[in-house]
Amino acid sequence: MIIAKTREEIEMMRESALIVSKTLGMLAKEVKPGVTTLQLDKMAEEFIREQGAIPGFLGLYDFPNTLCMSPNSQVVHGFPTDEPLMEGDIISIDCGAIKNDFYGDHAYTFPVGEIDPETQKLLDVTKESLYIGIREFKVGNRVGDVGFAIQQFCESHGYGVVRELVGHGIGRKMHEDPEMPNYGKRGRGKKFIEGQVVAIEPMINMGTHRIKQHRDGWTITTLDNKPSAHFEHDVAIIDGKPEILSTFAYIYEALGIESDEENEFRQKALVL
Repeated sequence: MIIAKTREEIEMMRESALIVSKTLGMLAKEVKPGVTTLQLDKMAEEFIREQGAIPGFLGLYDFPNTLCMSPNSQVVHGFPTDEPLMEGDIISIDCGAIKNDFYGDHAYTFPVGEIDPETQKLLDVTKESLYIGIREFKVGNRVGDVGFAIQQFCESHGYGVVRELVGHGIGRKMHEDPEMPNYGKRGRGKKFIEGQVVAIEPMINMGTHRIKQHRDGWTITTLDNKPSAHFEHDVAIIDGKPEILSTFAYIYEALGIESDEENEFRQKALVL
């Protein structure tokens, strides 16, 4: 069952989402060769608690950390480790936070130092596909419209769209209805309604769409060991249209990147 949120609840969810956004922005300057993902995980937990929130992933389904840290061929759900990041790596950082009993949850794939052009293109296309999917999240459309748009765009670049892992509704629980696949057919699936909030999160592989799960029960990697990228936003339907509750603006501010990619999905300018 889809749980519509009131405007007041959406604003509380925006607060939770922005805590995640600020956490990723804080980490952006720390992602560099030589740092370990366990160090980043500790920084994130401390920062989230300083914001008066609770790490959303820590203990969820018995996950032992604050961040899901998935480098290179890992798709999602990787554990932080004491292995240093290396020049040329990529690292997906997926983060959650709880405040006012509502979850925020989103992700960004960072380059570590200089990466090769082929991998950079994977990151660029995956992030662009996120906004292509968000445009389809509006009253009257259906789940399949979002998935179709993401799938068509990514497959046109020769990439594999992961099937087994999907986005989701979000609210007082991390995972609510509906599931939000990154593939599908137009006009299929549940219809979107006013006040609905979802996490849209393309998980796109450079090679095959096929994946494998490791014995730890969490880590997911690509079957061919080629890189995978992952970007995620929390999005609400307000006045029939998609409004992004999270932002990459804190990341861009930290890295000196100028971008207007989120402007069309905000009714009011974001004040950093």
